[in-house]
Amino acid sequence: MQEKGLSAYVIFGTDPHMSEYLPERWQTRAFIAGFTGSAGMVVVSLDKAALWTDSRYFLQAEEQLAGTGIDLVKMRTPGHPEPDQWIRMNLQKGAVAGIDEWSVSISQFAAMQSSLAASGITLKETGDLLDAIWNNRPALPDSPVFEHELKYACTSRNEKIEVICAELKKTGADMQIITALDDLAWTFNLRGTDVECNPVFMSYAIVSAKETTLFVNPQKISTELKAKLESEGIQIKGYEEITVALQQLPAHTRVWIDSDRTNQAIRKNIPEQCLVVEGLSIPCRLKAIKSQGEINHIRQAMRKDGVALLEFLYWIENNLGKIPVTEYTVAEKLNELRAKQAGFKGISFYPIVGYKEHGAIVHFHVAEDNALPVEKDGFLLFDSGGQYLDGTTDTTRTIALGELTARQKSDFTITLKGMISLTNAKFPVNTRGYHLDILARKDMWQHGMNYGHGTGHGVGYFLNVHEGPMSIRQEFNDRVIEAGMVLSNEPAFYRLGEYGLRTENMMVCVKDETTEFGDFLRFDTLTLCPIDAKAIDKSLLNQEEIEWLNKYHQWVYNELAPMVNDELKNFLKEQTKPI
Repeated sequence: MQEKGLSAYVIFGTDPHMSEYLPERWQTRAFIAGFTGSAGMVVVSLDKAALWTDSRYFLQAEEQLAGTGIDLVKMRTPGHPEPDQWIRMNLQKGAVAGIDEWSVSISQFAAMQSSLAASGITLKETGDLLDAIWNNRPALPDSPVFEHELKYACTSRNEKIEVICAELKKTGADMQIITALDDLAWTFNLRGTDVECNPVFMSYAIVSAKETTLFVNPQKISTELKAKLESEGIQIKGYEEITVALQQLPAHTRVWIDSDRTNQAIRKNIPEQCLVVEGLSIPCRLKAIKSQGEINHIRQAMRKDGVALLEFLYWIENNLGKIPVTEYTVAEKLNELRAKQAGFKGISFYPIVGYKEHGAIVHFHVAEDNALPVEKDGFLLFDSGGQYLDGTTDTTRTIALGELTARQKSDFTITLKGMISLTNAKFPVNTRGYHLDILARKDMWQHGMNYGHGTGHGVGYFLNVHEGPMSIRQEFNDRVIEAGMVLSNEPAFYRLGEYGLRTENMMVCVKDETTEFGDFLRFDTLTLCPIDAKAIDKSLLNQEEIEWLNKYHQWVYNELAPMVNDELKNFLKEQTKPI
C-alpha cells in the first residue's frame, strides 16, 4: 500500500465473477481476516482494519476475528458505518484508496467512487495487492468441464443462445458479456467442479447473433467436447483472452452488461467508442424460470433427497444414546445418505448442524473440533442439501430430541406458522418478494418475535443453491415472482445461547387462476420430509394450518413410501400421522 501511495485497500471478498462461493484462489476475505463466512468485505488502512458481514454471521465473525485486531462492523445495523463511511471517517481529504478492479462489480465500484469523491478521497484501480503477500496462493482451478446432458437440461445450448439473442434484439444491444458462473453453466449446458458445492467452472462468454465465444482454459475442455461445441458454432478461446477480445470490439458496438454481476476490469476494457447498455443479465432472468421438464426433474431429485432425509431421521432416532453422536457426525451422516442416491454429484452447501445453543448461530459451520455432542435433550437443527443431475435441494428441519418446555413448543409452532402462511399465499401477477415477506413474519411479530435474515432465496437447477434475481425478504428487490421460479421458504427464530428453530421447504411458483381482477399465482411445495409433530403446540394452530400439515404429511407418505423398505415405511407412517 505504501509503495503504491495508498492509505486504504478495499477487499470485496469475491472473485472476478462476483460469486458468493469461491475457488480457493479467491478466498481473499478468509486469507486476510480468517473469517470463513460466505458474505462480507474487509477494508485495511495503514493503522487499522475492519470486516463487514451480515446478521447470519455476527457470532461466527466475533469468534473468528477475536485477537486479530480487525474490527467487526455489523452490516445494516444502526450505529455501524457502511464501508465507504468508515473510509471517509478514517482517511484525510486527498487520500487514495485502492481496489482490485477484477474483484468488484461495476455498480459497487461506481457507488464507492462517488461516495469517496464527495470527501475528496480517490478510489484507484490497483489490481490485486494480495499476490505479493500470499505465499503458495492456490492457482486457478483446472478441473475438467463436463456436459449437462440434454435429457436433464431439457433445452439445447443453441435454443438458449437463440432466446438470448432474441432478447438482446428487443433491447437494441448487439451482444452480451456473460460473467456470472451459473449464467455461463446454464447457457452452455456445461458444469464443472471449480467451486466447492457449486457445479460451475471459471469462464466468460460473449454472445451475439453473429458469433458466440466461450473464454475458458482450453485444458478444461476435452477434445471431444471442444469439437462438439465448435460444430454448434461456439468458439473456444483462453480464459484470459477476454481482455483482448473486448479491446478489439468494433466502434459503435452496443454491449449489454449487468453492472451488478460484471467486474470493473471488464468495463474498463470496453472501448470508449462502444455503447454500454446496462441491465439484468439475460441468462440470469431466463434460468430463474424453470421449464416444466426441469420442474419434473426437480421433483424426482426431491424424492431421492426425501429418502435420504427419512433415513437420517430413522438413524438418529435409533442410534442416539447408543453410539457417540456429535454435530459433525450428523453432517457426515447426511452427506453419506445422500451420496447413495442416483445422480448425486455432491452437496449443495456445507451442512449447517446446530444442537441447542449452536442452533442460534444462523450459518454455523461445524467441524470436528467445534462440534457439540448430541444428546437426548433439546432441539437439533440441520440445514443441508444435495446436487443431483436432476436438481439442487435445500431443506431444514428442527427436531426435538427429548421433552420440550411450553416455551420451546410455542416458539417452534409460531415459527412453523410463518412457513405455512407463506406456502398458502395466493397473489396477483407482478407481486414482488418483499410484498410477501410479511406473511412469514406476521405471527412472530404478534408475539414480539423476529429473525434477521431473508425468508426465501431462489434455488438453481443443478446449479447454485442461492440463485437470483428474485428473493423473499424485507429489503427492496424490484424483481417480481413469476410462475416457474423455485424458491426456499425458511422463516426462523433464534434464542441466543439456547436454540435455533427453522423449518425450510423449497417451493415452485405456479399459475393459480384468472379472474376479472387479473391473473393469480400460488406456490407448490417441492420438499418431501416430515415435520416433527412432537415439537408442535397444536393449540396455537388454526384449522387451516392443521389441515395443511396433515395434507402435507399424507403427500410425503404417498411419495416416499414406495421408495423405501417396510421398516422405513412403518417409521414414515408414524412420522406423518395426522395431528
